[in-house]
Amino acid sequence: MKIKLLFVLFSLGWVLTGSSQESVGLEVIADNLVSPVALVESPDESGRYFIVDQVGVIRIYTPQKGLLQEPFLDLKDKIVSLKDAHEERGLLGLAFHPDYNENGRFFVYYSAPLSEGGPKNWDHTSHISEFRVSPNNPNMAEKTSEKIILKVDQPQDNHNAGTLAFGPDNYLYIALGDGGGANDIDMGHVPDWYAENAGGNGQDVEQNLLGSILRIDVDGDSPYGIPEDNPFVDKDGMDEIYAYGLRNPYRFSFDLEGNNDLIAGDAGQVLWEEVSVITKGGNYGWNVKEGSHCFNSYNNDKEKEECPEKDKMGNPLIDPVIEFKQGGTDHGGKGLVVIGGYVYRGEMIKNLAGKYIFGTWTQHHGKPAGAVFMATPQETGMWGFKELKIDQTNSTSIGHYLLSFGQNKEGEMFVLTTDEEGPTGNTGKVFKMIAAK
Repeated sequence: MKIKLLFVLFSLGWVLTGSSQESVGLEVIADNLVSPVALVESPDESGRYFIVDQVGVIRIYTPQKGLLQEPFLDLKDKIVSLKDAHEERGLLGLAFHPDYNENGRFFVYYSAPLSEGGPKNWDHTSHISEFRVSPNNPNMAEKTSEKIILKVDQPQDNHNAGTLAFGPDNYLYIALGDGGGANDIDMGHVPDWYAENAGGNGQDVEQNLLGSILRIDVDGDSPYGIPEDNPFVDKDGMDEIYAYGLRNPYRFSFDLEGNNDLIAGDAGQVLWEEVSVITKGGNYGWNVKEGSHCFNSYNNDKEKEECPEKDKMGNPLIDPVIEFKQGGTDHGGKGLVVIGGYVYRGEMIKNLAGKYIFGTWTQHHGKPAGAVFMATPQETGMWGFKELKIDQTNSTSIGHYLLSFGQNKEGEMFVLTTDEEGPTGNTGKVFKMIAAK
């Protein structure tokens, strides 16, 4: 009887994914890029998409002319020399000011050579800079208009995060990784309150800005002001910090509807990948925890049996809303490196409405096989999620390394990919996510 019941359930698609697996299509809108890491729609009504290429250029795609040859902004001479192999530095983020149509201001995040006077033997300096568009050409920025808003020295070359976005409060949010290396214990990673896990930029809020999401006011004092309700204003801690305890929150986004939740994908170390809903003053656990599990910085592939549930200030260590085992699918994992996405608010794919779409860089070591997932947001607890089938590959693999997602003002989504492990070649593509045929 049990066998017969299981057969019936399986045939109806109620066991595993079965016939209930959702499918989406991918339609190329731009190619011959190197390493596209962000896509942002122009705030005006032109329908232009600004594509950030890690190698140091911002390109424009228009529905009428496709990918314009002339870059909107070329910063190749301002960024560090990039490796052809795995590389996390470069031009990483773009955000248009909410009043861009009137003031022409926009902001970028890029990896510059180490600042003069930076700590000896450190790797580079992250720049958050303001530029302005040319008053005579909306498809060209004024490179000489650069005003550096914030510099953050980085001890290693990895874990740079890089997302910039204006929130519904019109403040600029900035994602910074923990400084790189491994386990948050390398050179340039400060001691913190939890001595059992040496190091801890993620848990430090007093000595540096690393391992945090920042929130600043770019309309107030020069170079920036501090929102008066930031959690560490008039308290021990750096005023710019909005949330902390993060390892490498490479991509975050605000939901276009509902409570405009801030949702971030945070890349794990060895065992777990995670996605968290970020709240003001929240501590997301790294490196005390990896996901919802106690982390062991001295033996990172073996969890500690126990760890604190609160930090020294009494703030709870907040668990993610999504976590999955890291590693290739051939070893029981869901993939390597979580890529944070967006809550789908478009009209083209009805079955994705209100779902959080995210992904992994690849499902297999050494193979371009990124995956896209669909999660159902919940008020409390973990969000259930499942892989999406890709029409073009007839599998859960997109057939490329997944670098990032994009979203336009209508809530439709884009997938940014490459076939190279580093920023080299010309295999970079931007796909629009469409309904399956």
